[in-house]
Amino acid sequence: MITPIVNDDPFVDPGSPQRSVEGSTLIVGRTASLTLGTDSLIVLDEEFAQAERWNCCGLLQNESKTTQAIPFYNILWAELSRSDILIKYARPSAKNAVRVATIDYPVEKPQHPHTVAWLETLLDRAYGEAQRRKRVKVLINPFGGKGKAQKWYLRDIEPIFAAARCEIDVQKTLYRSHAVEIAEKLDVDAFDVVAACSGDGLPHEVFNGLGRKPDARRALRRIAVVQLPCGSGNAMSWNLNGTDSPSLATLAIVKGIRTPFDLTSITQGDQRTLSFLSQSLGIVAEADLATEHLRWLGSTRFTYGIAVRLLGKTVYPCDLAIKMEVTTKAEVRQHYWHALHERPLPEQHRESQSSMSTDGSQHEDGLPTLQHGTINEKLPKDWTLIPSDKLGNFYSGNMAFMAANTNFFPAALPNDGYMDLVTVDGDISRLAAVKSLSAVDAGAKFFEMPHVKYCKISGYRIVPKHQKDGYISIDGERMPFQPFQAEVHRGLGTVLSVTGRFYEAPGVVPRGTESA
Repeated sequence: MITPIVNDDPFVDPGSPQRSVEGSTLIVGRTASLTLGTDSLIVLDEEFAQAERWNCCGLLQNESKTTQAIPFYNILWAELSRSDILIKYARPSAKNAVRVATIDYPVEKPQHPHTVAWLETLLDRAYGEAQRRKRVKVLINPFGGKGKAQKWYLRDIEPIFAAARCEIDVQKTLYRSHAVEIAEKLDVDAFDVVAACSGDGLPHEVFNGLGRKPDARRALRRIAVVQLPCGSGNAMSWNLNGTDSPSLATLAIVKGIRTPFDLTSITQGDQRTLSFLSQSLGIVAEADLATEHLRWLGSTRFTYGIAVRLLGKTVYPCDLAIKMEVTTKAEVRQHYWHALHERPLPEQHRESQSSMSTDGSQHEDGLPTLQHGTINEKLPKDWTLIPSDKLGNFYSGNMAFMAANTNFFPAALPNDGYMDLVTVDGDISRLAAVKSLSAVDAGAKFFEMPHVKYCKISGYRIVPKHQKDGYISIDGERMPFQPFQAEVHRGLGTVLSVTGRFYEAPGVVPRGTESA
């Protein structure tokens, strides 16, 4: 995160041949200067030579010990306070943690007009498309993270929000579904973000609370829902922030870009629920829900649960009907490739597109009309019936990572209007089962396995049979073991992500060649 200067010219940004442009350097104090490089703020100070050298977790100095580089991504805030320039930034303090640090230099009064303009340029480079000074409603689950969520918030999260000049309103959740009530009553014009300091359960509640509002579509578009990872399951943060470190995730949220986000309606009985992460029946559902007593293992309990059931060749017979969209693995790969190479939409266009309902209208009252009806209605004629008497795992997801190192859906995209579906028969050989388990973290390798069926769909209906009881998981929450139906809504929700376009997971096509 912090880069040493190795170029002979300290005003050339590390890794770039470009020199600084006129006006990009600010002279501060008697022996120092601040320069806007290509990707970093370059700090040149002769007094560094007399200061104690930072270790590998702090600012690294070059051989002359006079120059330091701070990536723009790490810059939290900068301002002119009286006659001093103050720059707050996130400095690595450990392998997976950052802490707030400050640069403070005096500036002569005649320089103040130039300094103000220079600071504005610095903040532009630091934030890019991201909104500055976000207004954040923080919900803390005091039972999350083995009861450490409150401690982590005060130590790792709050200082970064404060340094970035975010406006924060904090509230603890007191009981199950409390976040649903909070989100339902939330003034969506008073906040930009709802941040769940928890595992994946609280974001699920927040989406559903916003979905209960009379102007649900506007609320879901207006409020970005994010996760400050403080639970045993932190899939949302892994996908959007690329980490389960509370401090690094907070930095990612401060710099996060508003991203339209698909949500899925689940109908079961007379209930309609919004799902943001996944739905499962079979091995994955049991591995998650039947291992609640092993929460002390953290995310390892998930891997353990899957291994036991794969090796046991457990099957979960059901009737399954699917609205197929992208049917073969080759087509899925091509779909992902096109997403990589599409030009990103301007922010205004993205916002307009995400406000459109599935029928093209822009009405803002309530949730979108279900295009395929509910579980209680006749099965749509254009849905495909899939023989599923030997089903071992039914897993539908809207994100790639389902937990740390479990990249079940490497072709998933935040806003393509599809759910990714993985099915695996329960009677595959034990060797194939072991290979599947070891390949999940690689994503693309799991995708390529011949016994793994992978496609993109827009809806499905699943009816368990020959079982009186079992496990159905919606976003990690247990649902009644009854038939249910799912339908995706493109761009109904909003999140913050690093790129504004993709998840922080290896895809079925290598990243790095997408258009800027």
